[in-house]
Parts: sequence; C-alpha cells; structure tokens
Amino acid sequence: MEIKITEAAAVKLNERLQGKEGYLKLKYDTEGCGCVVSGVAALWLVDELDSDDLEVVTSSGSIYIEKSKIVFLDEKLIIDFSEAANCFQLKSPNQYLNPRMSLIDQTKKASV
Repeated sequence: MEIKITEAAAVKLNERLQGKEGYLKLKYDTEGCGCVVSGVAALWLVDELDSDDLEVVTSSGSIYIEKSKIVFLDEKLIIDFSEAANCFQLKSPNQYLNPRMSLIDQTKKASV
C-alpha cells in the first residue's frame, strides 16, 4: 500500500496536530453504518496502536491502517486538503473514497 500526502494536507496536519502526541491512523470506521462493508474513512489521532495495525511510511511521517480494513481501500491513496470545504480528502487515482474526511482526536487529551 502507498499513501501520498499532498503539501496542502501536510501543512494542515502539522497545524492541527502541533503539540499533540499519538499515532495517526487512517481508520475505516464501520460503527453505526449498519454493515461491515459500509464504512467511512477518517483520520484518527490515537494514544495506542492495535495489534493488527500496519505502518505505512509517507513523506510526512507514518500512518497506520488496520490490516483487516485494507480490503476496503485502494492500493494507492492520496490524502489531500480542500481549502474550499475546509476538510481533508481521501482519494485514489480512480475515485474519491471520502471527499470530506475528518480528523478526529481519539486521545485521552482530545481537542483537535
């Protein structure tokens, strides 16, 4: 798996995560979606990693993905930031996986 973080996304990630500790995860969240194959991709800042998290090294640092959820994502991903929508975007060369992706602080000291 390959993840590219655009310059715009890297700047926003640095701004929003400045001074915070934790691991950045690309989470395929299925809670409340009704079915395990229906989910929403989001960026989560977490205190700890799970045993099935895989590290993907990017030019802006590591991002972790649950091994069991990789099947729902494309092999090549791009994390971008839209100034117009004021949100992150997850896309691949073929599609938008989430054009309005959130960054959610799941740490015990949450306030992103």
